[in-house]
Amino acid sequence: MQLMSEKGAAGGGLRERKKRATRAALAEAAIRLAAAHGAEKVTVEAISAAAGVSVRTFFNYFDTRDDAYVVIDADAGARIRRSVLDAPASLTPLEALREAMAAELAEAEQQHELWRLHAEVLHASPHLLVRSLGAHMADETLLAEAIAARIRPGTRTGDPAATDEQRREALDLYPRLLAAVAATAVRTSVEHWFARQEEAAFLDVFQEVFDLLAAGLPAPRA
Repeated sequence: MQLMSEKGAAGGGLRERKKRATRAALAEAAIRLAAAHGAEKVTVEAISAAAGVSVRTFFNYFDTRDDAYVVIDADAGARIRRSVLDAPASLTPLEALREAMAAELAEAEQQHELWRLHAEVLHASPHLLVRSLGAHMADETLLAEAIAARIRPGTRTGDPAATDEQRREALDLYPRLLAAVAATAVRTSVEHWFARQEEAAFLDVFQEVFDLLAAGLPAPRA
């Protein structure tokens, strides 16, 4: 859920859907090739061929080869932020974020093998892992801005004319904390589920994590 090389905004038109499909195909091809051969040994030509597009098309979506490794779906963060902002006013910020992330993860769960390969690629190449963490942090800040705009519409965090620095300075503690906790909740859910896939479905693990957060993280029974 990051914004690295986000050259296509999340949209619903046919053209945008085709663009997202092409970008996803390139990212998947890059990750699978890197998992099989090592990230440094894979070329842009090989990635493009595996995705069935030209090298020129590759560079319509990514500035460099390494950009293709960093994220699986660059539009996921934008969709979550839009869902948070559009959620019914009756929902608390935590509930709105929970529903937005659950809807996104329900789709992503179908690609859990690709998630695993992606994690392997990142951990095998420290410089890619650092870039991925940086992308996560940038997306986390944008999510915090969306949460803040939901809580207090019209504040500087939701002002498109404000600079990035001005929006960050306008952020209160709560939206920063909620965005960070949500990101940690997703990571913890994924790691726990990977270790115990036979015991529960991923979304059940994710919902349990948010149940614990909503309850204030009560101590488990002895």
